[in-house]
Amino acid sequence: THRRSAAGGVKPFLSAPMARYLLPSTTTAASSFPRNARASPAPILAPRALASRSKHARAIMAVASDQPAAPSKYPKMAAPTTGPVPADELLGVIQAAAKAGAEVVMEAVNKPRNIQYKGVADLVTDTDKLSESVILEVVTKNFKDHLILGEEGGLIGDSLSEYLWCIDPLDGTTNFAHGYPSFSVSIGVLFRGKPAAATVVEFCGGPMCWNTRTISASSGKGAYCNGQKIHVSPTEKGGTISSGYWVWI
Repeated sequence: THRRSAAGGVKPFLSAPMARYLLPSTTTAASSFPRNARASPAPILAPRALASRSKHARAIMAVASDQPAAPSKYPKMAAPTTGPVPADELLGVIQAAAKAGAEVVMEAVNKPRNIQYKGVADLVTDTDKLSESVILEVVTKNFKDHLILGEEGGLIGDSLSEYLWCIDPLDGTTNFAHGYPSFSVSIGVLFRGKPAAATVVEFCGGPMCWNTRTISASSGKGAYCNGQKIHVSPTEKGGTISSGYWVWI
């Protein structure tokens, strides 16, 4: 059975060099199915549907597929360096921006919410928008030539930049809207398409007793929680991944 290419006609939404990091390469649907397979192939997306896919998903897929085969059991996804901007300087701005957004969220966390719906189960509040606006103010003040992707405002800045800021001003809006932990302000920066530095300000506790903890990491500098060095657990077998039931949308 003849099958058409699933990528025909899709135009990049970014200019080089960031476009080559964030857009998937051309693929053919027929290459995914054996010639003698009996099962019907999955529906082929039209170019317009492909073009409308989540920018977040495209970025993650592009970064993951770009990794060379490595002998390590857990290959590193991070950028080897933070580029021309020193790690301490880049992380300092990320932390300042995340703190500014977190202050907006903390101010609103025990107050009534003005909730709107972007989809059936996709909420947005005034706090999302205000948090993003103060974050953008910090970022653009320090790096006017960087490209920025905000969840609420989309792409702004220089599409030729080697830096891409990914901002979720209120990660876990559904939890926030219902006063249920946890949710966070999350900011990450990619250099040449790979993670270079990030900060998450997580809200924990509960109504009338909210608190935060700040987790940060940068290429070559390791990860920290509230200023203390942290690392992954060496336990590979018999560990508890999670317990209870969490809602995170």
